[in-house]
Amino acid sequence: MTASRRVRPETPSPRVHHPLFARFYSRFSVSAETRGGLGALRAELLDGLTGRVIEIGAGNGLNFAHYPDGVSEVVAVEPEARLRRLAQEAAPRAPVPVTVLPDTAEALPLEDASFDAAVASLVLCTVRNVPQALAELYRVVRPGGELRFFEHGLAETPGLARVQRGLDRTVWPLLFGGCHTARAPLAAIEAAGFSLDSYRSFSVPEKGPRLPSSPCVLGVARR
Repeated sequence: MTASRRVRPETPSPRVHHPLFARFYSRFSVSAETRGGLGALRAELLDGLTGRVIEIGAGNGLNFAHYPDGVSEVVAVEPEARLRRLAQEAAPRAPVPVTVLPDTAEALPLEDASFDAAVASLVLCTVRNVPQALAELYRVVRPGGELRFFEHGLAETPGLARVQRGLDRTVWPLLFGGCHTARAPLAAIEAAGFSLDSYRSFSVPEKGPRLPSSPCVLGVARR
């Protein structure tokens, strides 16, 4: 099925090019699926979804295998070329139809209210404009539709939060493909107009030292 086009003029998508990070992420993320428990978290994130789904920042397509049978179609966007190629290779192996587009979350080439649900999975840390990306998701999800989110963000403990802010101002975005550790995904989701339904906070990994990217939240919001 071909993705619908938005009715208003499109905003050109800025080029996203992180070849070194994409190469690292494509290797690390696969091992983290089992050893880091991310596969189970992806399955929890997508459990019970139905209808037509938009996924932003699909990366190398690791979510695709976890979409349930009730999903009729997934339209996934991934602007980084290497990761998008891997996502396109993963799409035919998914249990549901998946189309991978080269666009950014901030400029979705899709019609208003044309999706039953949206998925944001470890992506709000890297988008260049979080309010714009979430506004686009709000636009393309139908009233009453879901936003499923699994994100890392600002720590509740002052010490780690200070470390996160310092890293965000210096080396972290350069090393990790534009990632920021001190963003506040729950506040951003609510500010975009979504209503938080249910969510839980936890650390990844659950045991051992806490990393700047350890504080995570997974849940559901409604349009």
